[in-house]
Amino acid sequence: MKPAPKSPPELTPLLAFGAHPDDIEFGCGGVIAKETRAGRQVHLVICSRGEAGSHGTPAQRTAEAKKAAAILGATVEFIKLDGDAHLEIRPAHAIKLAGLIRRLQPGIVLAPSVVENQHPDHAKLGKLVRDAARLARYGGLKELRPAKAHAISQLFFYAVTPEAEPRDVLPVMLDISEPEVIAAWSAAMAAHASQVNARNYVELQLTRARLLGARAGIGYATALFPNDPLVFDSLAQTSRSARRF
Repeated sequence: MKPAPKSPPELTPLLAFGAHPDDIEFGCGGVIAKETRAGRQVHLVICSRGEAGSHGTPAQRTAEAKKAAAILGATVEFIKLDGDAHLEIRPAHAIKLAGLIRRLQPGIVLAPSVVENQHPDHAKLGKLVRDAARLARYGGLKELRPAKAHAISQLFFYAVTPEAEPRDVLPVMLDISEPEVIAAWSAAMAAHASQVNARNYVELQLTRARLLGARAGIGYATALFPNDPLVFDSLAQTSRSARRF
């Protein structure tokens, strides 16, 4: 796979983490498609090969994830932590992910939400990424000294399922209504044939996006949940909202 083109100066790279080969595509693939089409460099990091899943082999799921990333216009790599359905929250894992953040120097990071009522790997990975984003800033951490400390601008959580949406955080709604974005997102989800042949995940996620879009008065939307308060330079940047009544 050819390396992704560099982001324009005003668009810092985006780094998205997934616990399994299809999480990013199902949870926030529309956002990835929109950002790459705007010229942003996007890199995906997948922390297992789906080896505990009911459908598809690890080799098949790896190939599906690579195909989906190419459709979205992103680059992808796989890292090994504890394996599918065995992930534990360990300082060594957070430090390893912090090393990735230092190497890739993203401005924005996406990770699964930390809500407990979902696949346990999702919530645990979200917590590890949250810790890693903080550790990546610490210049004195001996395991990370070879790489320059790096502070990201924003950490956003995405929800793979409705149950994983945080109830105590107002979401940021991303408008993903452009037909080419929806087409790329749908194709990337469909690339995970081992999963969508077992259940119509594509229509499930598109329906979620349509419902979120209806709430905001647009065609399709993805909800992202900020880890920290958002800071704006001007109220002009806050001109759109989801309130329609």
